Amino acid sequence: MRGPSGRIARFGRRVRPGRNPLARAGDRVEAFLLLLAIAGAILAIPFAAAFGSETYAAQTARAAEERTTRHPATAVSLAAASGQSYSTDGAGAPADQTTVPAAWFDARGTRHTGEVLTDAGSPAGTRVPVWLDQRGELTTEPLTPSTSAADGVFAAILLWAAITGGLVGLYAAVRFVLSRLHAAAWDRAWAQARHDSRF
Repeated sequence: MRGPSGRIARFGRRVRPGRNPLARAGDRVEAFLLLLAIAGAILAIPFAAAFGSETYAAQTARAAEERTTRHPATAVSLAAASGQSYSTDGAGAPADQTTVPAAWFDARGTRHTGEVLTDAGSPAGTRVPVWLDQRGELTTEPLTPSTSAADGVFAAILLWAAITGGLVGLYAAVRFVLSRLHAAAWDRAWAQARHDSRF
């Protein structure tokens, strides 16, 4: 039978080989591992959800701490930005930005200098928004609630995929070994039959 019903029937025979009088011990082992992989994937869902929830809570706490230890400021570029922008394959400066020397003042009024990102081709004296830590040094923007939520979801999906992938890999490896053993057994039986037919 073709179509979805045919696939369902074949799947049913695979997970319940005991009803088939021709089922071998290897078929039963394969069926057991297939059921184990399916059950493991289902049982992994609550564990992955709990892990994602813990990750979200940790990231939310980190975001709250960063919001208390970091603050926005404005830096002023000390030189014109190069007209040629660069990128770093998805990390670092966007393709339409480059770094320039700049100066800024921290909350105590102390002057600092360093390299900041600004639009390519911008003139000297361009005001650039930056984030500073408690020492007045450049740092990254605090985590946002959306980033924390995304990290939690990603962590849950990653854990579930790792568990499921491991179970599927185990099933595939055992099935490969069993298929090789079955093929070898057929070869021996065929060779024995040909040998017996000569006498």
